[in-house]
Amino acid sequence: MVAPPDNNVLWARALHVTHKGSPALTGVSVEVREGEILAVGGPRGSGKTTLLQCLSGQLLPQQGEVWFNSAPVHTMSPAARERLRLERFGWIDPAPVLVPELTAWENAALPLLLRGLPHRTARKAAAEWMERLDIGDCARKRPCELLQSERQRVAVARALVTGPTVLFADEPTAALHRADRAQVLRTLTTAARSHGFTVVLATHDAEVASLADRTVQLLDGRKVAAARVPGPAAEPAPHEVRLPAPAPEGSACSLSV
Repeated sequence: MVAPPDNNVLWARALHVTHKGSPALTGVSVEVREGEILAVGGPRGSGKTTLLQCLSGQLLPQQGEVWFNSAPVHTMSPAARERLRLERFGWIDPAPVLVPELTAWENAALPLLLRGLPHRTARKAAAEWMERLDIGDCARKRPCELLQSERQRVAVARALVTGPTVLFADEPTAALHRADRAQVLRTLTTAARSHGFTVVLATHDAEVASLADRTVQLLDGRKVAAARVPGPAAEPAPHEVRLPAPAPEGSACSLSV
């Protein structure tokens, strides 16, 4: 095994995954640099979610390697991978998955509570992110009392509350209307820039992908193209497509448990 380059927080090589006999990923390799927002684009069924699951340790590839910093995720025990997801990664699902018995703030603070932090500390951190997402007044409500957009924002707050090293966002605004989607994306990208989060964002929406620093394109489980926001001395790589630089205004977010 060869460890990844020092400037890559995540590094995957030659990933092969098969679901029920059908290839989900075929020889996909990807590098994620520290502090960047990487979009994984492609139509539905192209392998985006499977790639994020492999990179985050939720799913072990049948072949290939996944590294987080200098740690080989693909050889970790299930307990070690679970600890990695709890302590270093954040995850946002396309639709919110909340604990129905808990209030909104308890759902948002859940990763901190699972770490054993005092309730007061966890509640304060959750409240700060909920205020940024304009759902501070929902803190005492249970999921059944919230609108779909409010539930998704609670899930986003939960992902951000730990200050993750890497935030995985799998179509995080798919269930939102356009206005709600724009607000959540602004918060997500702003938080990523200001807090130095690395974000891996799966999307089939070109408008969402344009917020990223770089885009990796998948089709039928294969990596087919990459796009990069031009830098001061950057030369276009073969088969790369230039993207317009993201607007100065951004937003941030992180994990779903």
